[in-house]
Amino acid sequence: MIKRLLVSGYKAHELGIFNEDHQGIPIIKKALTDQLLTLLDQGLEWVIVSGQLGVETWVIECVWDLQEDYPHLQYAVITPFLDQQSKWNELKQETYEQILSLADYSVSLTNKPYEAPWQFVEKNKFLLRNSDALLLVYDEENEGSPKFLKKMAVQLAENTNYELLSITADDLQLIAEDLQREQWE
Repeated sequence: MIKRLLVSGYKAHELGIFNEDHQGIPIIKKALTDQLLTLLDQGLEWVIVSGQLGVETWVIECVWDLQEDYPHLQYAVITPFLDQQSKWNELKQETYEQILSLADYSVSLTNKPYEAPWQFVEKNKFLLRNSDALLLVYDEENEGSPKFLKKMAVQLAENTNYELLSITADDLQLIAEDLQREQWE
């Protein structure tokens, strides 16, 4: 049973999304919400993210919406290092601060500012160790930062009962077509 779900995927800029009005965001959020609803019906209790912008931000927005009907749903933000938002613009920092302030649990793993890539590796190991499954918005044909987490999750799934769930470009295309069809009807 999946009680603790790690969610990650592309950063907004990896998808060519540079503002919150982008037409792709509602499609991604619908895909995330659909997956969360299925898992909530099976006992999901926690959504875990590392606080990066993009998929992780959008899934928390989905959690906020779902908490109206599923008040037991909680989320944790476990960052790889302190002040990961320090170089982000003001609007992104405000969004990040809101996500942190409303989190049921938040912590920085290394308790110091960015030093080196090892902090990301350790974050991935920790998050995988402390979750039951990974939901990853990722498409093999469009490599990006999620490939490192996916590689670790695949190795973990081969040796344990860890589950790897994914939302691909094809999944998003089907949702976009469904939403388009609904607008026509």
